[in-house]
Amino acid sequence: MKTTALIMAGGKGERFWPKSRLNLPKQFLSLTDDGKTMIQLTVERINPLVDMKDIYISTNENYRALVREQLPEIPEENILCEPIGRNTAPCIGLGAVHAAKKNEEAVMIVLPSDHLIKSNEIFIDTFKEAIKIAESGPNLVTVGITPNYPETGYGYIKYSSDSKNGNGVAVEKFVEKPDLETAKSYLEDGHYLWNSGMFVWSTKTILEQFKKYMPSTYEGLLKIKDAVGQADYTEVLNKEFPLLESQSVDYGIMEKAENIFTLAGNFGWDDVGSWLAVGRIKKNDENHNCIAGNVVSINTSDCVIQGQDKLIATVGLKDMIVVDTDDAILISSKEHAGEIKQVLAALREQGKTQYL
Repeated sequence: MKTTALIMAGGKGERFWPKSRLNLPKQFLSLTDDGKTMIQLTVERINPLVDMKDIYISTNENYRALVREQLPEIPEENILCEPIGRNTAPCIGLGAVHAAKKNEEAVMIVLPSDHLIKSNEIFIDTFKEAIKIAESGPNLVTVGITPNYPETGYGYIKYSSDSKNGNGVAVEKFVEKPDLETAKSYLEDGHYLWNSGMFVWSTKTILEQFKKYMPSTYEGLLKIKDAVGQADYTEVLNKEFPLLESQSVDYGIMEKAENIFTLAGNFGWDDVGSWLAVGRIKKNDENHNCIAGNVVSINTSDCVIQGQDKLIATVGLKDMIVVDTDDAILISSKEHAGEIKQVLAALREQGKTQYL
């Protein structure tokens, strides 16, 4: 079977404010020492398995130019611009009908655009195995992440070792983000993986799941599929896509479907969810500070300090985040890094939309 890939790149990356903005969200930023943006790294990572002409980018019209600028090898018709955000199920459905229009039997890899991977070789080997499982029948494959601490910010996948397909094991259930004690019990149980949001299936299989579990969305997707490559495609997309059910693929399909298998991803995964991730993925100094820009730090430890030309001087800081841009400065404790989105809500309420 032909292998295709859909890379989901429509997010706003609000927890990376003030670097991530409406006109330049996280997936189009470089957060690593190699200077490559998140989406460039994602495409580069999957390219050994998928030709550039078979990689689709799902985003919105505001980011079309950014995709073209950062990924000039991707064909123009493979940049799928959603007229409105409708969560991951319609996003994946749109990618599936485009891939199926070219090849009804294509295998489809689904990846977020803002993950980082330490070992690309292990990543490729894992997805080769996932592709085999997807090709062997009407199977849905999700690549989970072996947990190494009791994380409360991720959903989990419970699997059973009693039923296997190659190296894949059957999924028993998907569970929501747990509290700390529940997360600890998952870790001790040993049959839980973090839900990474990475999937593999054939386009035929996933569209059959839409037909079964999200029938109204399926009908709309078929209308869009019929218009792919036609003069009225944009008109049909703008009419039908906003009518699709706004739902995650986890809730809409994966929690209800059968024949779901999971593979444990042990390739050094990070979902780069907040500024805390920068301290994990970039080099730290002897005081465990992750520093960029013109910075002088005195008696400062375990901090993320990201500056530019303006001098940032810190004295006596610990476990803090400091980010300087041309028009805004963020100062936050690491403990409250997940609340940065509340700053954006306050900016909207106060009418300070120029900072969004």
